[in-house]
Amino acid sequence: METLEEAELCFPSLNNSCWKTSRSHVEATIVYTVLSCITLITVVLNLLVIISIYHFRQLHTTTNLLLLSLAVSDFLVGLLQMPFQIFHYRGCWILGDFACVVYYFSAFLVVSVSVGNMVLISIDRYVAICDPMLYPTKVTPRRVQICIYMCWIFSTIHASWILRDLLKQPGRYNTCHGECVLVVNFAEGVFDLIVTFLAPFLIITVLYMRVFVVAVSQARAMRSHVATVSQQHSGTVTAQKSELKAAKTLGILVVVFILCSCPYYCFTVAAETNLVGASSADVELWLIYFNSCLNPLIYAFCYPWFRKSIKHIVTLKILQPDSRDTNIL
Repeated sequence: METLEEAELCFPSLNNSCWKTSRSHVEATIVYTVLSCITLITVVLNLLVIISIYHFRQLHTTTNLLLLSLAVSDFLVGLLQMPFQIFHYRGCWILGDFACVVYYFSAFLVVSVSVGNMVLISIDRYVAICDPMLYPTKVTPRRVQICIYMCWIFSTIHASWILRDLLKQPGRYNTCHGECVLVVNFAEGVFDLIVTFLAPFLIITVLYMRVFVVAVSQARAMRSHVATVSQQHSGTVTAQKSELKAAKTLGILVVVFILCSCPYYCFTVAAETNLVGASSADVELWLIYFNSCLNPLIYAFCYPWFRKSIKHIVTLKILQPDSRDTNIL
């Protein structure tokens, strides 16, 4: 019995060791394999998005700058959050208190940045569809870059404020060796819920409802377009079709993000009211992380330029002279 108990401890040589989560070898192997594959796919696909938008000049648009920022946050999810979560799967944290702080800090950071990017994408599509004539003057690369910088800065400040006690004293909430725990009080939890869920998703919903109404009216107008229109007007209709297609694609991106995020935040609310157990958090957390894997898959299905750029990257054509000016659209 003593040998069995020691085998289930995270650190058998320590009296104050945490206990491992009891799981069968087959279950653990399957879960580790699946999660590792998801992690690898997330890192590789988002790295391809980053290289594509950064390398090819034709992709240096205001909308793609927002997608680039989103891809960077998704890349960090695959590079940091997913591996940390896999380490945490057996209930034993073997990486130390400093890594625990990094784990929680990056979690709050990337989630907040992702939400901020989704809000910026919704605003971008709102202006492009509802005020297309002023879009080039209102949404400039310089302004978009400033908004992206502010999004990352705010997210860093937000994460630092939530984790201020843990940053001062790593491991302060641990009750045994091999534990990585964060305690957030009720007021901070409500603030985080409002800032990273309720307010942003309300803004996103209102903006996309408006975009949907205007897009439907524009689609009807284009269907009633006759063949006798001037070439200039025809070019305007083509531009409108392009904007509508972009709005549809980014709308899918936003909807998938909301669907993946809602269970996690609903769990947060339920946990505050003691409606669920803490052990059910892993599924919701992995679902919101899994969204970082779905985003580049959406690009691959909806954006021909992404599929074309992948071919150039994989075949190493991007190493050729003047490859940055390749016609990728």
